[in-house]
Order: sequence, then C-alpha cells, then structure tokens
Amino acid sequence: MNPTLPTQTGVWPAHLSSVFGRENTARGETAVLDPEAAEQAAPLRILVADDHPLVLFALDNLISALPNLRIVARAQTVGQLFEEALRHEFDLVVLDLHMPGDGYDEGLDAIRAFQREHVGKPVIVLTMDDDARALREALKLEVGGVLSKRDRIDLIPVAIASAMAHEQYIGPAVRDLLEKAVREERHAYVHQLLSRREYEVISHYATGLGVTEIAKLLGRSVKTISAQKCAAMKKLALTSDIELYRFAIDCGVVSTDDAE
Repeated sequence: MNPTLPTQTGVWPAHLSSVFGRENTARGETAVLDPEAAEQAAPLRILVADDHPLVLFALDNLISALPNLRIVARAQTVGQLFEEALRHEFDLVVLDLHMPGDGYDEGLDAIRAFQREHVGKPVIVLTMDDDARALREALKLEVGGVLSKRDRIDLIPVAIASAMAHEQYIGPAVRDLLEKAVREERHAYVHQLLSRREYEVISHYATGLGVTEIAKLLGRSVKTISAQKCAAMKKLALTSDIELYRFAIDCGVVSTDDAE
C-alpha cells in the first residue's frame, strides 16, 4: 500500500568506464583512453533538442570536448526534432521534456511518438519540471535517463553511457525530488490511516521519548499512551520499536535530527 520509489540502476557501468576515462572501480585503477582506439571507434551520434539556445550552446560545448561523442543535429521544437531524426543517422537523442510542438505532440506524448518512429534509439530527458508525477511517467516510458537542468551538466555523458548500456540513469536532483514526493505521499498516508492522537504518540515515540514521558507531556495516562502506540503499530503493520523508528524516518513523521 505504501508508495514505491523508483530505483536508480547502474549509474556508471563498469565496462564503459574506460570509454570516458573514469576510474575503473572493478580494478581500482584509472582507465586511460587509447588514442588509436579512439580514432578507430566511431563516436556516438547525438541529436540534441531544446528550445533554449543557451542549453543547446552548453550541450555543444560539453559534447564537442568528448572525442567519443558527436552532435549530428540540433532542434528547438518537437517538429524540428522529428525532421532532423529523418535527415540524420543517430544513436541517441537528448531532449527537453517541454518544447513547442510545432504541429507535433508535446511533452510525454512527443517521447512516445518518437519511440514509436525510432525504435531502439535511447532517449535522455532533460527538464526543469519538478512535477513528480510527470517525471515518474517519463521513467515508465523506459527512457535511457532523466536529468534535471539543476543537475551538473557533466552528468550527461554518464547518462549517455548508462543508456547505451541499456541502463536507466536518474540524475541526483530528480532522484531527490522523487524521494521527497514519496515521503510526502507516505506521510499523507499515515495521517489518513491513524487518528490524530495515535499519530501524535508515534511522532513523540520516534524522537526517543518513552511511554511515561509522552504520557506526562500530553497529560494522558501511561495505559492510554501505550494502547494508542500499539493501535498505531497494528494499523501500520509494524512489529517492533526499530521498525517504528525506521518507518517514522522514511515517511517524514520525524526527521533524522529529531530522532537523534
């Protein structure tokens, strides 16, 4: 019944770490890109689409500095994206979630349409959207990655590497936003499930107060406080004080600072 947080898979696939010259965690060594191999290997061909010229400029600067990536076309509307996708051979698209349609579907519908026309081509979503529902829907489309424009731009190559390895990358800002949304949903669920007094009791209990201290604080009997705590735990399907503590933290009933 509790909301489920989307999980992040393989942030940096170990077998691709040498491609971008990052640390090979499996061996604890720094992988060095072989110049001859770099020349022989064709760079990944990227389509980029965003209606903000500064974003396109930033992507140009980032990707042009990486020998294994190459931008083959740019678009500022959904219509332009579809046109450029027909004109150019490409391996992956990096696109803004919200662009003018220019006669085409927009937002999530644009991604669905693009995936139907270009089956198997990974899609990396860039967005300023902070609507958790929209971000979850994007992830359900099995895109290669979702990043916020608040994330560091140098995470885009990480997302590209993950997408080409058939892993889904979730940027830190998006992950934090989704985690916050889940806590808020669980918090609302707890409020709905428990009575006001039951919620009050477990909130105090999770901060480290004992039943006797809570009874004194709230002006109720120890027996009443104990009964309300037990009733709350039963409704929440919790069987121990440790589970109650963890649940209270996960659901935002108390913060880690309060619990300490």
